[in-house]
Amino acid sequence: MPTSIITTDDLRDFKIELLEEIAEILFKLNNKPMPINWLRSVEVKEKLKISTGTLHNLRKKKIIKGHKLEGIIFYDASEIDRILLENVVLNEEKNT
Repeated sequence: MPTSIITTDDLRDFKIELLEEIAEILFKLNNKPMPINWLRSVEVKEKLKISTGTLHNLRKKKIIKGHKLEGIIFYDASEIDRILLENVVLNEEKNT
């Protein structure tokens, strides 16, 4: 089996080529709009296990943004997930 010697210059060239390819892939991904998964109010209420009034209050306080079309309010599913992740309660204080 023939062997070949890899030099540090070869590794450097490979690294540069690899980084350029990764940068090109990331550029293509960033320039494509991600499809939005829209949820209706009923689906948001089920997901968050909240009432209609609570959902209305979250919209009124501008915690959750809704988009109204023909009288139906739609919500971006990824935005709902982001809001949930940003408001994680790690350790509740115990009332003793």
